[in-house]
Amino acid sequence: MLRKIIVIDEERCNGCGLCADACHEGAIDIVDGKAKLMREHFCDGLGDCLPACPMNAISFEMREAPGYDEQAVLEAKRKKTEKTLQAAEGEAPNALDNWPVQLFLVSSSSPVFHNCDLLIAADCTAYAYGNFHRDFVAGRTTVIGCPKQHEHDLSEKLTQILKENEIRSITVARMFVPCCGGLEYAVYNALAESGKDIPLKVVTIGADGARLSEEETGK
Repeated sequence: MLRKIIVIDEERCNGCGLCADACHEGAIDIVDGKAKLMREHFCDGLGDCLPACPMNAISFEMREAPGYDEQAVLEAKRKKTEKTLQAAEGEAPNALDNWPVQLFLVSSSSPVFHNCDLLIAADCTAYAYGNFHRDFVAGRTTVIGCPKQHEHDLSEKLTQILKENEIRSITVARMFVPCCGGLEYAVYNALAESGKDIPLKVVTIGADGARLSEEETGK
């Protein structure tokens, strides 16, 4: 049928996820760091997502699209609520293998860093990302810090760790906010100061827990 439906300009989209939060029907997902209309039959054409977008990347268009399916939307919401309740009733496993995790409390010569896959996480990521232990902590040595408070010191401590140990890989988990760029900068600076070429993956997480982007460098 011909009807009014949203269109997302991926060139303008910055992947912040605010439109997905604003869409009460659940029609929008963040995929590979960009907002996408994944379920056309969930889009009611009212446009609650438009004012939420800071990049003006969403507009309306008239085109052929499936009709709005209210029953499908309600069923999807029911299943999501049921899944959330089931998860809350269960006990999530703790995947942490090292302690302490605060960057400034660990010794750079600790054996936990020997030949490890290293996770360097901004403090807030564990609260924003629901499956943080499963997807990030498991199988890695974990250190956390706040770049807004200790940007310069972060770089110095990370340089010590990289210089004194054989690190197989580095994963950085950061939030989408600009201050978290300080953590990413500290890691790049530490790699340069250590003179080592270590595979690096940087994952940026939105306030809603979505993975907004993933970038990999190194070997």
